[in-house]
Amino acid sequence: MRALLSVFDKSGLEAFAAGLVALGVELIASGGTSGALAAAGIPHLKVEDVTGAPEMLSGRVKTLHPAIHGGILADLDKPSHRDDLAAQHIEPIGIVACNLYPFRAEPSVEMIDIGGPTMVRAAAKNHAHVAVVVDPSDYGSVLDELRREGEVTPATRRSLARAAFAHVAAYDAAIVTWFDENAPGPGELPPTIHVALERAQGLRYGENPHQNGARYRVIGGRPGWWDSAVQHGGRELSYLNLFDADAAWRLVHEVAGLGGAEAAAVIVKHANPCGVAVGAEVATAYSLAFAADPQSAFGGIVALSGPVDDMLAAAIVANPVVDVLVAPGYSPGAISLFAERRKNMRALEATPPGPLGMGFRQVDGGALVQEPDRLLASRESWRVVTKLAPTPEQWRDLELAWLVCARTSSNAIVLASGGQVVGVGCGQQSRVDAAGLAARKADGRAAGGAGASDAFFPFRDGLDAIADAGVGAIVQPGGSLRDDEIVVAADERGIAMVLTGERHFRH
Repeated sequence: MRALLSVFDKSGLEAFAAGLVALGVELIASGGTSGALAAAGIPHLKVEDVTGAPEMLSGRVKTLHPAIHGGILADLDKPSHRDDLAAQHIEPIGIVACNLYPFRAEPSVEMIDIGGPTMVRAAAKNHAHVAVVVDPSDYGSVLDELRREGEVTPATRRSLARAAFAHVAAYDAAIVTWFDENAPGPGELPPTIHVALERAQGLRYGENPHQNGARYRVIGGRPGWWDSAVQHGGRELSYLNLFDADAAWRLVHEVAGLGGAEAAAVIVKHANPCGVAVGAEVATAYSLAFAADPQSAFGGIVALSGPVDDMLAAAIVANPVVDVLVAPGYSPGAISLFAERRKNMRALEATPPGPLGMGFRQVDGGALVQEPDRLLASRESWRVVTKLAPTPEQWRDLELAWLVCARTSSNAIVLASGGQVVGVGCGQQSRVDAAGLAARKADGRAAGGAGASDAFFPFRDGLDAIADAGVGAIVQPGGSLRDDEIVVAADERGIAMVLTGERHFRH
């Protein structure tokens, strides 16, 4: 049997090659792979020894030759293929070990591999007769099977072929993405989207226990915070744990620093914030966030902008159960207390989240795709349209309410006072209902504070419902045919109103 070795990643190469030679396999190697084998004293043929043609075009052409691809692609069950090999003095190749140039790490035209994908695809197509290995971690199992069975079995060859096609597909997807990211002219969504994902984490279940669920990551992409997160205790995570924890962790990083605050806390329940606050320290922010809606906080997700010390851990344990806690770090005493008093709680130690990419939502026959929702209109671009202007304290609460509103399911109304979100109305078909729900949650605590609406008020009834909660300022996008009437209503109620010119629906 012959084996062709042509690898950029040379991890485990010497042991694999030596193992093949010990089994009587004749090796063929190209370029740098040949050099590595020669340095290790492992006997082999160079590709040019087989093809009779030297490498050319600065290495762009090495293995693209009938003597190589005939040996890989021959269907040995067909006599005509065997006759062709004999006529051309070509020997079959039974194993191909190949991995590709590191395009994702060094994106450039010269890192676009040609010969590698061609060999991999050829070997994978002919998996009935060829074992193709693209992952060095598979070398050991292939050698073990050769020693045990005398061949790479059909089931293994099929499994390896699937991995090979996935390897090439992910490689091509990375190249297409590179072209899209470096396209000249104004930004727009690309004509095609190619995403390659690999399963990174098994989950307890999906949204419900009867649904399977897993976390996938982009192959070769930027590592997400989930990839480095450390779980201190607790049960295995579920789909909704990840979904809600990601939302909470992102929001707490957006909120931290608003109005000069040094710390922030966010509590999320069913994908929506039920408690958000800023403060001079994490413990203060957490206390305010929990006090916003203690009932909804039960079984929720808590995200904190700073580490958890022993005293904060004791406060968390004293409150109702938390499903997931996310923070940048924990004291040893905190970890011990959680292990003793909150055995099922998942305490995640995490790095800051990275930027979101395009969003996908499945529909019949395809997907809806959009850019992530970013708050582009800064406070400097907001317009005060009423006779009254917000006070400095109200400006801080307006910013907080607006940010939280943008991360809350529509229709959304958020009320804030003193750096604390005190009322959230979300996911309502009517903006008036959302306002009424937020006011009921606030229960008088919004007096003199601020309110935010994720979209304009079509009628003044929504504004009146917020005004009835006692707020002194409101922020909203504007853009209604009745904007003038809404401004007049705000003046009548003695409320400052600010327009952002930017809507933030979230479905």
